[in-house]
Amino acid sequence: MKHKKILFVCTGNTCRSPMAEAALRAELKRRKIKWYRVLSAGISATPGHPMTDFCRQALTEAKIPFREDFVATPLTEEMVRSASIVICMTGEQAELLRRFDNVTSFPRLCGKEIPDPYGRGIDIYRLTLRLIREGMPRIVAAYCPKIEN
Repeated sequence: MKHKKILFVCTGNTCRSPMAEAALRAELKRRKIKWYRVLSAGISATPGHPMTDFCRQALTEAKIPFREDFVATPLTEEMVRSASIVICMTGEQAELLRRFDNVTSFPRLCGKEIPDPYGRGIDIYRLTLRLIREGMPRIVAAYCPKIEN
């Protein structure tokens, strides 16, 4: 069976979308749901930039595994087209990609914008991760039904 791709998108791909990627992977693993590939990218990402230190710290504190070799990936049209669903962290980001039928936003799905924590302190990163994690059950229910293998 072919894996479905879920793509999270933010601005720089160093904070929000990597946290959402890691959080959804952890949630799918916890629920023993397979056949999904979870990725992230940034609308204005600089290729190769690492995840921020506070992002790593917040994920580590929450005991959410993440790819140690993670680097920012710029969003491409091919990435959007090949994804089953693209989830932007804000409505504004989703609006930039409105020409694609598979694009939605975190606020549309979960009722909350995910503000950019970049350049702020660890407490804001913890809050950002908490908001992302609170939305994961809705995302799983909407896009990740359990597929028996």
